[in-house]
Amino acid sequence: MSRPQRLIELLAALQARPRTTAESLADELGVSTRTVLRDVRALVDAGIPVFTERGKYGGISLLPGDQADLSKLTTGEADLLRAVGLDPDRARQVGGEAAARSALRKLTPRRSPPPARDDLPLSLTDVIAIDNRPWFEEAAPLPDVAGLVRDLRTGRRLRIDYRRSGSASAQDLVVDPYGLVQRGGRWYLVADRDRRPRMFALSRLQRWAVLDGDRRLRPGADLAGTARELGEALESQGHVVVTAWAAADRLDLVRRILGARLRTAGDPRDDGRVEITVAYGQLDGVRQLLQFGEHIEVVAPRAARRLLHRLAVGMAHRHAH
Repeated sequence: MSRPQRLIELLAALQARPRTTAESLADELGVSTRTVLRDVRALVDAGIPVFTERGKYGGISLLPGDQADLSKLTTGEADLLRAVGLDPDRARQVGGEAAARSALRKLTPRRSPPPARDDLPLSLTDVIAIDNRPWFEEAAPLPDVAGLVRDLRTGRRLRIDYRRSGSASAQDLVVDPYGLVQRGGRWYLVADRDRRPRMFALSRLQRWAVLDGDRRLRPGADLAGTARELGEALESQGHVVVTAWAAADRLDLVRRILGARLRTAGDPRDDGRVEITVAYGQLDGVRQLLQFGEHIEVVAPRAARRLLHRLAVGMAHRHAH
């Protein structure tokens, strides 16, 4: 079940019973409790007032008196929400902004004013804001995503002009597309090329054309499973494991920048450093650690240490005057 579909199922479950728990919802939806809590935040971000309470008698529910009626949705609105979720920006990118806004108006209840004596006079949407955009990045220009979605729905093969990362020119490729996935704020085309699954960043997709033949997908493969397979394969790459000392007061920054590449982080030592291990698909990936400057020291392997030394000497030479 994709995340957009799960959000609709989660909302239906909350509508069906006054109060439930994250554990119960996790069992029902077949996901972890952490995933349920992330989905609850997504509902709150969409303006749907979901209320959570901690403690022995806590739980998750729509706020008292609030009703979000899924039966009011048209078939097109429900289909759109299952495809892209509750984010109006994503809906606009695929040409469904009007349907998304209509659906959200139907799902977001009109609340009566809180009583005069209320321990919680403000709703969650008054005090919580969630922004999924990545830090320090401008949105990359995209092709006509809505047009691409329409072409994908034909179930045909595509011929694409795609520029790989670091390449100056595009390649002409024929692919069998599954569909689009958004991850980390970026859109990707998921498709088989020569019967092997790949992800193509839409920001580097220059043009495409629909071919006459129907797409030929691998038996049993679908969009959600293929996207998950590709993501897990990318995150598990770790042919080169680098050991380094990092400043303990920079560990939060290290975690945020390195993400899944950070494999281990030890306890702080008396000298204010922690031992970390970082995994890269190839040795050249160690270049990423340069941004930590004097707050990191690579210990092993020696090839990684020599590479950083050579790069640092080169940078120092270029900036000497």
